[in-house]
Amino acid sequence: MTATSAKNTDTWYLYLIKNKLNQLYTGITKDAERRFQEHASGSPKCAKALKGKGPLVLAFVTKLGDHSTALKAEIWMKKQSRDTKNKIISGEKQIPF
Repeated sequence: MTATSAKNTDTWYLYLIKNKLNQLYTGITKDAERRFQEHASGSPKCAKALKGKGPLVLAFVTKLGDHSTALKAEIWMKKQSRDTKNKIISGEKQIPF
């Protein structure tokens, strides 16, 4: 398997994290649990938007296809209202990806 074909088989995830202020943070990753732990621990890889705003809750994770699909889903999610995001978290609404 070449490096190019291995890259095409990678699985990406879209996630939402809720902080103590009830704000939602959206991101994408190949490993949602590892990424959440990086955010929650305040490690150097933690997003600046989440530093000092713990405790954090991993509110939503969904498996997507490739990196391109994940980026499109992240952009779409960031444009949605809080109400729409809460409906996605509760399962009332599905993301179109």
